Amino acid sequence: MDLFEYQGKQLFARYGIPVSAGGVAETVDEAVRAAEAAGYPVVVKAQVQVGGRGKAGGIKLAANADDVRLHAGNILGMDIKGHVVSRVWVEHASDIAEEYYASFTLDRSAKKYLGMLSAQGGIEIETVAEENPDAIARLTIDPVDGLSEPNCRAWVEAAKLNPAATDGAVDILLKLFHAYVDGDADLVEINPLILTPEGKVHALDAKVSLDENARFRHPEWDELVGLEKTDAREFEAAEKGLQYVGLEGNVGVIANGAGLAMATCDIVHEVGGRPANFLDIGGGASAQVMANALEVINNDPSVRSIFINIFGGITKGEEVANGIVQALDQVSIASPIVIRLDGTNAEQGRAILSGYESDRLVSKPTMVEAARTAVEMAEARS
Repeated sequence: MDLFEYQGKQLFARYGIPVSAGGVAETVDEAVRAAEAAGYPVVVKAQVQVGGRGKAGGIKLAANADDVRLHAGNILGMDIKGHVVSRVWVEHASDIAEEYYASFTLDRSAKKYLGMLSAQGGIEIETVAEENPDAIARLTIDPVDGLSEPNCRAWVEAAKLNPAATDGAVDILLKLFHAYVDGDADLVEINPLILTPEGKVHALDAKVSLDENARFRHPEWDELVGLEKTDAREFEAAEKGLQYVGLEGNVGVIANGAGLAMATCDIVHEVGGRPANFLDIGGGASAQVMANALEVINNDPSVRSIFINIFGGITKGEEVANGIVQALDQVSIASPIVIRLDGTNAEQGRAILSGYESDRLVSKPTMVEAARTAVEMAEARS
């Protein structure tokens, strides 16, 4: 679950991380009231879960109420990379001496937490990593040991932040790590983390992604539900209990298991195609789950073909095949389907599917063949 900036700042504030005073607004009048409460000058910021707000005109400085009315009126309803702005965050403007970058996430390969800290903030960390990787100080953290104050201080020094920011940065990073672990987040990011001319350090932005699997521990997350989704496909998939991420291609992807789903997206790229989504249906492939997945993808107008990539494990190949066949009876599919079935009793499953094959339902024995066929079908219909 990705949070909006204002929600991330509200989370940070609960853990004692200093953030700018501000308020969220859905109308121009609400924006003016938020500005008056925060104190002028203020910054009016579009609340969308996508980068590039500033370049698109979604972040504006306002010195008085007239400025707020002008900017809030222009920003509300603005389309930023396909995301329509329905609310703004209005916060007290900060004087900035220096900008830094800080984040915590999970290093899955090392099975440890990963902290990243850089004296080069305010720009995308991917750009920093590409152009000057030595500018990022990385810290791996054992979940059992956690982050100690001495280790955090050494990390800040390794990142070569201004010595005037050391104490403030250490304090915030320890609190940010607590928010990351205790808050069950997949990612917490501050960009920029700023040093003011007065020598104070605080979070000027907030990017937070929460781990949906931990929802049962956080009833307070219910208040986050009901806000607009950035992607209607993701909203529909979430309602059906599917792990789905919308992409911008034309080959719909269904796989069982996150690793296989990622590999499927990769292989589609490798053969010259563009996946329209990442969709993990989990360990099984029952008729209802498969029908739900097909319905989500079928409702995406950009999809021109569907690639179903299933590895039978505990769920045997013939059960998977029967589930697919039953699902096709439940959903009227607009796009041709390519199926790759492997694993336990895969031959029996493919034998079942062979009785239903046509020019719009094709079974292939390998991932590469199936991906190539799906891409060719998508291109033929584009």
